[in-house]
Amino acid sequence: MKRAEFPALQDGHAYLDGAAGTQVPASVIDAIAGTYRRGIGNVGGAFPASHRADEIVANARQAVADLVGGDPGGVILGANMTTLTYRLANTLATGWQPGDEVVVTRLDHDANVRPWVQAAEKAGATVKWADVDRATGDLPTGQFDALLSERTRLVAVTAASNVLGTRPDVASITAAAHNAGALTYVDGVHATPHGPTDRTALGADFYATSAYKWCGPHVGAVVADPALLDTLRPDKLASSSDDVPNRFETGTLPFADLAGVTAAVEHLAGLTDATGTRRERLLASMTAAEDHEQRLFARLLDGLREIPGVTLHGAPQRRTAVAYFTIDGQTPRQTAETLAAAKVNVWNGHNYAWELTGALGIRDAGSAVRASIVHYNDGTDVDRLLDCLQRT
Repeated sequence: MKRAEFPALQDGHAYLDGAAGTQVPASVIDAIAGTYRRGIGNVGGAFPASHRADEIVANARQAVADLVGGDPGGVILGANMTTLTYRLANTLATGWQPGDEVVVTRLDHDANVRPWVQAAEKAGATVKWADVDRATGDLPTGQFDALLSERTRLVAVTAASNVLGTRPDVASITAAAHNAGALTYVDGVHATPHGPTDRTALGADFYATSAYKWCGPHVGAVVADPALLDTLRPDKLASSSDDVPNRFETGTLPFADLAGVTAAVEHLAGLTDATGTRRERLLASMTAAEDHEQRLFARLLDGLREIPGVTLHGAPQRRTAVAYFTIDGQTPRQTAETLAAAKVNVWNGHNYAWELTGALGIRDAGSAVRASIVHYNDGTDVDRLLDCLQRT
């Protein structure tokens, strides 16, 4: 899918490392560089360069809202998902009391675990854990009935595991949380690049995503209902804006990078020939991207299963295109280095899935190798990985 648009893909490497960060198309590079060439000032000024910054921020909020199905007035922008999650955890925790409860899962990236655990500890709240089925890598939905109570204040859950690809039944989990009177925080960082996203359908009071996982720059965003954000009072400078969502954004935003965010969303919206609003084009494009990735993923899984000594970790019922595996007699790092020598880029280690790799019993041994597929990958990338492993 439009590989020629990505300058980095011309270097002869097979980039199967997208789960850690994607390459960017020329349109994103041009948008960022062009912003600096035109000249920008800080927001809120009386002069044209400042007006350009105002427009860039508004466009980025609208672009993220179109991508995930949200309201631009509820799009909080920041350095990354982890920083924003800590900010919101600390803000929400000001209303928690001893005896209140927070539910986190062992499937999640640590960025959707540790901020909530630490905030709960400071507030004297109790942390409850949803466990993973170690054989399949699924997150059983039924366990949440026992975990939730009238004292539950928040449920944090991922829309997709960044190492196993597991897509839990988020809508059912959030519905149960809402029935208990709790808020929901959904980590969509890994899920967003791999299919259409609808924040409302997921039942996410807060939906987190990172542009660098969907061909944009290193910018994070959390999307919520503006009315909900209006009820929250984060720590802020006395002199900074109290408007929503500005009150959640500390310091000056990276305006040029935000221009890149909008360009990245436009790139995704243009993956097919679909017409209509940008939201409609995104739904069509991301559906096509998911189909493309799943076809390549089936090829990758079939090939890995035929290689002696390969162990695939997790076999969830619904998953994104990410394989997490080990090879007998090799550490994950050795496997990754062998592939790197053949110009095949993969990751090794826990990849911040700290609780999950611990639950699987592989963390202390270096965890596993992760090969991930995004829309710009093709069959040659998969075949190069498989050919290299077959020769080792």
